[in-house]
Amino acid sequence: MPPLPAEAGRRKVLVVHPGAELYGADRVLLESAAALATAFDVTVALPGPGPLVAALEARGLRVVRCPMPVLRNSALRPRGAVRLLADAVRGLLPALRLIRRHGTDAVYVNTLTLPSWPLLARLCGSRSVCHVHEAEESAPRLLRRGMALCPALSDRVVANSRFTLEVLADVAPRVRRRSAVVHNAVVAPAEAPEARPHQAGPLRLLYVGRLSPRKGPQVAVAVLEELLERGVDARLDLVGSVFEGYEWFEAELRDAVRTAGIEDRVSFLGFRSDVWPHLTDADVVLVPSVAEESFGLTAVEAVLAARPLVVSDSSGLREAVEGYASVQAVAPGATAAWGDAVQRIAADRAGYARAARDDAQEARRRHAPERYRDRLVGELRVLVGDRATRPEPMGVLR
Repeated sequence: MPPLPAEAGRRKVLVVHPGAELYGADRVLLESAAALATAFDVTVALPGPGPLVAALEARGLRVVRCPMPVLRNSALRPRGAVRLLADAVRGLLPALRLIRRHGTDAVYVNTLTLPSWPLLARLCGSRSVCHVHEAEESAPRLLRRGMALCPALSDRVVANSRFTLEVLADVAPRVRRRSAVVHNAVVAPAEAPEARPHQAGPLRLLYVGRLSPRKGPQVAVAVLEELLERGVDARLDLVGSVFEGYEWFEAELRDAVRTAGIEDRVSFLGFRSDVWPHLTDADVVLVPSVAEESFGLTAVEAVLAARPLVVSDSSGLREAVEGYASVQAVAPGATAAWGDAVQRIAADRAGYARAARDDAQEARRRHAPERYRDRLVGELRVLVGDRATRPEPMGVLR
């Protein structure tokens, strides 16, 4: 698709994102870019092709490609550091050209893994905002300081949860005074589906997300084993794929399923850009992360789909499901306790279904795209000097 023409009279905002898939942060980027496009002339820069490109263009957004250095854990190793430097050199001139053409008023950096962009924006005389979606409280302090470089260099910081902001401010306390917390927008289905009738076959468990050790699909498999040992008729769908380089983990996961003799009970469905049909088919959704989550988009999607949910009782997941009666928070990795939580749902399907319907309505209010749009646009308007609409006082949009 050829680039869309610039919109006359609108301030120019360049949105930068480090990937082009359609996982949690990518879907949030899609909503963020669409929200900003209601008030600004928006161009989205991505490092390469992927399903996110088509999704952005379907919303009428201009998409360009630009090589860019992405700060990852591998940068702590010599080979990773060399690759980071090479990407920085290769992407320097294309980035400067993009900012001067499409980001003259602001550069919106949709992650803290792109620290070069706020600096380049400053060199070009543009303002910058870093939208932080990452929160690894247990990571080495040196790594966390390095990851805080992008928000530290930015003129404004938006965090997706209170937990995310606290983790960031622990190593970069000065960002707090120029930060706001805006919970993610999540587009809900037109209607929350009804729960499946009790007699309709095995209890269907669902995991949605990366097949990554941090996200805990191995815990979901262990929970299924626990339930089967207790005599519960259940099965598990795993929706998601691995990061490049983590193919070994999927192989280990498949081996574990094979060794346990439950291949007929576990379906590896791979990546799906549309997760709602799988949520509709589920009886219980599991979000078993064993490491910190900055917020918990998958958990919110399950609540919006009116499905009972069991999540790890930690970090931003606790914040994402706060106040929902159909959600149980369980210690990460505690397989027996997870089995107990699932059995409580199975024993009172009607009660949990009623609670889930009520929770879905509240989640629609909390995460309405219109609320998110108004807050995000307000933050950018103040940043670029257009004070026609001020954002709410710094804090949490609830």
